Amino acid sequence: MHIHILGICGTFMGGLAAIAREAGHRVTGCDANVYPPMSEQLRALGIDLIEGFGADQLKLAPDLFVVGNVVTRGNPLMEAVLDAGARYTSGPQWLADHVLPGRHVLAVAGTHGKTTTTSMLAWMLEQAGLQPGFLVGGVPQNFGISARLGSGRHFVIEADEYDTAFFDKRSKFVHYRPRTAVLNNLEFDHADIFPDLAAIETQFHHLVRTVPASGRLVVNIRDEALARVLARGCWSEVQRFGARKEEPGALRARGEPHAFDVLRGSLKIGRVDWPLWGEHNQLNALAAIGAAEHVGIAPEAAAAALGSFQGVRRRMELRGEARGIKVYDDFAHHPTAIRQTVGGLRRKVGLQRILAVFEPRSNTMKLGAMKAQLPWALEEADLSFCLQGPYGWDAAEALAPMGAQAVVADSVDKLVAAVVKAAQPGDHVLVMSNGGFGGIHGKLLQALA
Repeated sequence: MHIHILGICGTFMGGLAAIAREAGHRVTGCDANVYPPMSEQLRALGIDLIEGFGADQLKLAPDLFVVGNVVTRGNPLMEAVLDAGARYTSGPQWLADHVLPGRHVLAVAGTHGKTTTTSMLAWMLEQAGLQPGFLVGGVPQNFGISARLGSGRHFVIEADEYDTAFFDKRSKFVHYRPRTAVLNNLEFDHADIFPDLAAIETQFHHLVRTVPASGRLVVNIRDEALARVLARGCWSEVQRFGARKEEPGALRARGEPHAFDVLRGSLKIGRVDWPLWGEHNQLNALAAIGAAEHVGIAPEAAAAALGSFQGVRRRMELRGEARGIKVYDDFAHHPTAIRQTVGGLRRKVGLQRILAVFEPRSNTMKLGAMKAQLPWALEEADLSFCLQGPYGWDAAEALAPMGAQAVVADSVDKLVAAVVKAAQPGDHVLVMSNGGFGGIHGKLLQALA
């Protein structure tokens, strides 16, 4: 089958492309903007990329157009597809029809930590010899790719609550029919498609409805929104994690985030020693251990596998060092994720200075729905630098409570100049964005050098 993917450079659609190629399909695709790491991965697989959404791509005459949720009505190629009556489907539906049937699906859902937890879980299954398939919204360093078909029975997938396509407004994850589902946490996000948190809770309730009675839900015990989701109905076994004190059956951690015992109640069942920092990663680890257990991996073995877990590209990834100044890349863009990321680095570097550089690029942040939370999100950084874009709100005004600790610039080059002027040997420059950020990492390292 020849499939042509619209929006192929998104992390999800790019992963789908890799799986389709591995399954023997001919894959081509197009997107408006192409940037690493997905562009590199696709080219390495020999997948032809077309810049833009020109209607002339209809002449490729694929058997099926697979449409990403970045595509809207008015898109020239999509309008041509509709006018021609050509066959099209969504990415999640294509997976549900061609990849997931007959497999034990382990789905990881939540506002934060999906990519890292999915990567951990896939690595646990790999270390156990299960040869899982997986689709992750990033590139796990242990695998070097974001997706693969896998030869085993299990398939691990990052389960996003964002909508499926312009013609299917259900969350992506309702298509996956998981037997094991992680519910990591739940906050308001995606202000462009959800009016409030209750609307997202409804989508999570729909996900819970698809898990069979013999399945398992792995649920963060600390999260009130998830408690409300389960109160609406639960038909499966529940493994809770994240208990702050001894609680029968619940998983909890004892020790620092980079070195801790895993306990069920009062019983030690595993030990994690790894290079990751931050309480959020500790919780991600507990979630993955609880999910791996459902497919027969003992918690002790799952915890041990994390000792060789190398993390995910663009998750606190050290991009380089110049004049004794380290530059990191991280995908954080929601205020809570920004706070957790900065806090994790703070725990690691102690009193050394952190310069946080961020771009409010997500649809939620562009709408200004969470601008008031930014000073809270950045309070553990010594200095913060924000890119002012055409958001419809004033970043300088939003960051005014931070006083001289916050700098706002209207271009990447001006932002780089401000960071370089302020940076000192021994500093840690933490760059946070869910996009390419105008190549700022390379520009910073070059200017610092």
